[in-house]
Amino acid sequence: MQNAEKGQGQNMNGAELKIGIVQARFNESITNTLFASCRDELLKLGVKTENIDHVTVPGALEVPVALQAMAETDQYDALVALGCIIRGETYHFELVANESGAGVTRLALDYHLPIANAIITTENTEQAIARQVEKGRDAAQVAVEMANLLNTYDDYEDHE
Repeated sequence: MQNAEKGQGQNMNGAELKIGIVQARFNESITNTLFASCRDELLKLGVKTENIDHVTVPGALEVPVALQAMAETDQYDALVALGCIIRGETYHFELVANESGAGVTRLALDYHLPIANAIITTENTEQAIARQVEKGRDAAQVAVEMANLLNTYDDYEDHE
């Protein structure tokens, strides 16, 4: 296979995809915007409203648990993790950022399922606000592109 240059060879058609979204409620003003931006972009990419499942959890550390429950259903082409972790004065920021990120990555590998990680980590609220729309949109694009990519490999295996 040849490497596709950015913008070429990517299948961004979400018409046949089912996407699950897990949103942390902590820093809810940010995560609500992340979700709205992600959902709007999924719809622009052709994902049907009825094929977007959305659940909320208390915080970023709970996101992987909900993602795992969704992955175990084998109903989704891709999942999206949404959250916002803003640095405070204690080590808690590093713990939450590292553990939630590791959990999301491990699930994607264990379940062979694309998970777009849009759990943003910032130094302050202003940085989070500056990134919330773009990161939500990016997560939708990653989910659709990677679902289609992995579905291509699944289709290839089905024909052998």
